[in-house]
Amino acid sequence: MTALLDAARDLFETLDAEAAIAEEAGTPMTDRAVALCRDAGLYGTMIARDAGGAELTIGESLDVFKELARADGSTGWVVMASSTAAAYFSAFCPDSFVQQAFGDGPSPLVAGQFAPNGVAVPDGDTYAITGSYNFGSGIEHADWVGCGSFTAPTDGTPADYMFAVVPKEEADITGNWDVLGLRATASYDYSIDSTVPADRTFSFGGHTRHRGGPMYDLGVLCLTEVGHAGWVLGVLRRAIDEAALIARSKQRMTGKTTLADDPRFQYDLAMAESTLQSGELWIRDAFHRAEQHAIAGGGIDPAIDNDVRQSTTFLTQRACRVVQDLYLHIGTTALRDGPFQRCFRDLHAGSQHAMVSPAHTFEFAGRLLAEPEA
Repeated sequence: MTALLDAARDLFETLDAEAAIAEEAGTPMTDRAVALCRDAGLYGTMIARDAGGAELTIGESLDVFKELARADGSTGWVVMASSTAAAYFSAFCPDSFVQQAFGDGPSPLVAGQFAPNGVAVPDGDTYAITGSYNFGSGIEHADWVGCGSFTAPTDGTPADYMFAVVPKEEADITGNWDVLGLRATASYDYSIDSTVPADRTFSFGGHTRHRGGPMYDLGVLCLTEVGHAGWVLGVLRRAIDEAALIARSKQRMTGKTTLADDPRFQYDLAMAESTLQSGELWIRDAFHRAEQHAIAGGGIDPAIDNDVRQSTTFLTQRACRVVQDLYLHIGTTALRDGPFQRCFRDLHAGSQHAMVSPAHTFEFAGRLLAEPEA
């Protein structure tokens, strides 16, 4: 157990209460929730130790992200998204930027989308980056805003897929976050038209690890999946716990006993728990193998990386189904504001992210399975 996990557990009731305030007001994560997570060091979960972060192992990071998401899906999402994004720059950027962004204070808050929706024109030691982006989760409280771009070299060299960040004040935030779930992430659209020093950038496929351990050799996609895996573990755990709690006193109009005594509900509750337990074992095994492969100097193993993505996607998509089964049992209680309804909506919102898209993950996994053995 780590100090950060203890901190996340200690904050459970407070973050749950702050989430209810944000839900009722229709606002982003409250300032208090952000400050509590920042002061506790939770945004630094995956940031390199040499940049002032905790640099937890993948298993430890899963524990922290799970606990935060158990308290609230939006809180867990914002913290895991910031921590993983900041982790890239803490490991892959030169000292000049790391000293500026990470310095001696609390870990910087990073928000934004890194899909290559922008164009970066090189000009000496800078890039002129323009682009329109979506899903700036946590941008309301961010210090730095991310932007993925394809470079547009003027010297005939091939274009490169590049990650960059700009100060929040250089992002034009345009809103557009009227959504089913994850409402308090305030994942607003934004645009960038900025000159960015080269030391705030790194190549998606050709970066160098300047600091941190071998875990960072797993690359952007695997590191990003850590956050998504921890998130779904926490939200599903909370949904199951809330369903069981409601069932102990819930009596349907046509029922003679509480929902907890209904064999059909008992079956679906057990199936939900089985889904969580089996999915968590697969996720933790896949990430452990990936991390051990990196520690041994092997970097990314495509087959293991596929297992990481497949296990996380599988649990995310299955979580929506088993929680829907519980929702149908709970009836009109599930229509009303409360933790179970929030989990239901957040799971369906989180399941739409590209990192857990069945269209991408399972098609690739199926292709690997169908290939003849070497």
